[in-house]
Amino acid sequence: MTVRVMLISPAMNAALREARFAGDAPLDDSGLRQARAAAQGVPAADLILHGPSGRCTLTAGALGLRSAADHALGDWELGRWTGARLDEVSASEPEGVAAWLADPSAAPHGGESLLDLCVRAGAWLDSLHGSDDGRVLAVVEPAVVRAALVHALALPPQAFWRFDVAPLTLTEFSGRSGRWNLRCGRPLAAVPVG
Repeated sequence: MTVRVMLISPAMNAALREARFAGDAPLDDSGLRQARAAAQGVPAADLILHGPSGRCTLTAGALGLRSAADHALGDWELGRWTGARLDEVSASEPEGVAAWLADPSAAPHGGESLLDLCVRAGAWLDSLHGSDDGRVLAVVEPAVVRAALVHALALPPQAFWRFDVAPLTLTEFSGRSGRWNLRCGRPLAAVPVG
């Protein structure tokens, strides 16, 4: 049976604007307005989920979705870097940041490595094969979308850094028996600025 998985990246927030390792930063008023404006573009689904972060939870609500949190869809766990800005961490731990960017197995922050994130996202994606839920929709952090793309296309983990996932865009996977096809980056609706 073919399954269709649709991943929506959450709306913009202050942490994303500041290039922070966000942790659980919620949406700001602008992000809430943008998500509400995009609600009309959300496709129908049989199973609707969201990552456990405040940003994903609030985006799902603003999109009008009745969804359940799935901890397998949690954001990339970045340990002690959580909440810090990338420029701050780069200044205080330049060797750690260099290792993190170059080596997919590195976790100098004490959290999850890129390899671990890709394995987790891939396991979740593959777990949907054979389920009765033909159309699955989930609001997930951009890192989870990128990791799922790496897994679905059987790319080397370093390809993760080559994907940009804009807020409130839809990435669609369809497949059967572990073979995935993609449709990437469709905006949900015209998103007002401000």
